[in-house]
Amino acid sequence: MKYQSIDSRLFIENRKKFVAQMKPNSIAVFRSNYEFTRNGDATMDFKQNSDFFWLCGIDQEDSILVLFPDCPEEAYRECLFLKQTSPTIAIWDGHKYSKEEAKASSGIQNIFWNDVFQTAIRSKINYAENVYLTLNENDRYSYKAPYSDLDFARELKHDFPLHTYHRAAPILQRLRSVKSDVEMALIRHAISISKKGFERIMAFAKPGVMEYEVEAELIHQYISNAATGHSFHPIVASGPSACVLHYIDNNKVCNDGDLLLVDCGVDYGNYASDMTRVIPVNGKFSPRQKDVYNAVLRVMRAATKLLVPGTQLMEYHKVVGKELMEKELVDLGLISMDEIKNEDPAWPAYKKYFMHGTSHFLGIDVHDVGMRYEPMQANHLFTCEPGIYIPEEGIGIRIENNILLSNNGPIDLMDEIGMPIEVEEIEQAMSRS
Repeated sequence: MKYQSIDSRLFIENRKKFVAQMKPNSIAVFRSNYEFTRNGDATMDFKQNSDFFWLCGIDQEDSILVLFPDCPEEAYRECLFLKQTSPTIAIWDGHKYSKEEAKASSGIQNIFWNDVFQTAIRSKINYAENVYLTLNENDRYSYKAPYSDLDFARELKHDFPLHTYHRAAPILQRLRSVKSDVEMALIRHAISISKKGFERIMAFAKPGVMEYEVEAELIHQYISNAATGHSFHPIVASGPSACVLHYIDNNKVCNDGDLLLVDCGVDYGNYASDMTRVIPVNGKFSPRQKDVYNAVLRVMRAATKLLVPGTQLMEYHKVVGKELMEKELVDLGLISMDEIKNEDPAWPAYKKYFMHGTSHFLGIDVHDVGMRYEPMQANHLFTCEPGIYIPEEGIGIRIENNILLSNNGPIDLMDEIGMPIEVEEIEQAMSRS
């Protein structure tokens, strides 16, 4: 790992919170993600299962965590099973956790090699009545391919069909959505690297550069600051491409007079930042571009003020669209009062130019888990990212900051470190390049 070691107290406290939610006489078993094959013998870059990492901090494949607080054998009340290294593995694949390193990273004292897991689990699980397993229950997830959690759940239910099984995901979603001080320090660090990336591309952008060259400037800055890399595939969209919400081709020329929308994030210590900025390729917004940009910025500022404990996320989305964005679109001449009057309530008039939600949970995953139909809480972390997309004018503008909820009002983590956002700040920064 490139990142600095994370205080194991984070994972110790996380496990305590989860175990406190378990039914009596229950065992919970969590597996690491697979190491996926690309083609031939090449593998994808490994990314750890988010629930697994949140509970133990182990950033390695072929790992299993067992939590069984009522186990009659103390060694199995909290334990890890890891891949045992060997001289061959060390030569070909590099370093793997030793038992002492795993103890230091996770705070778990009982570490076993995973070749004994099948034997160990068979005797221990029979002491339990209930089994907690986790699946990918992120409400944005669409099942397309096998994954470790699902395969393991099927195996365990086949081998032990008479136990009562419970979903760990609802517990973990509520727990993971409330960020600790240690987590916020990691996310703040990721955001500080994002700022450096944004400053780099403002200095680099000019007419004639390719979108992929801008993407390369970002990853250079991220890796130079010990980030693992992008927290998601970056969107680097110039001109009309910015009106494609999930544009990732990043293969067009940035032309004079175009705007450049960059939606990107940093993965640091398995925690994510998420930022969108729009800059003029030639360093100067046109009057129309400035008007649209400032309209989006006003909506973002007003929407941020609504991110407070007690707010219902789905109602918040409606308020941002119908009360904040609608007015800006009328003032820009993009929709009329007649269109609003005659709109389809299922697809309001404003959605022609602002068709996505304003905020999502942020944390270990860039689209992190959380209970979207429950009131927001202090220490929830959200993005705030309104946008206006005008294909007929070749203008697409989205502005995105990361907002921490508190009992004293929302904390904009990007404003906190002086991330440029105002038109004048961006133009001044680009004029110095």
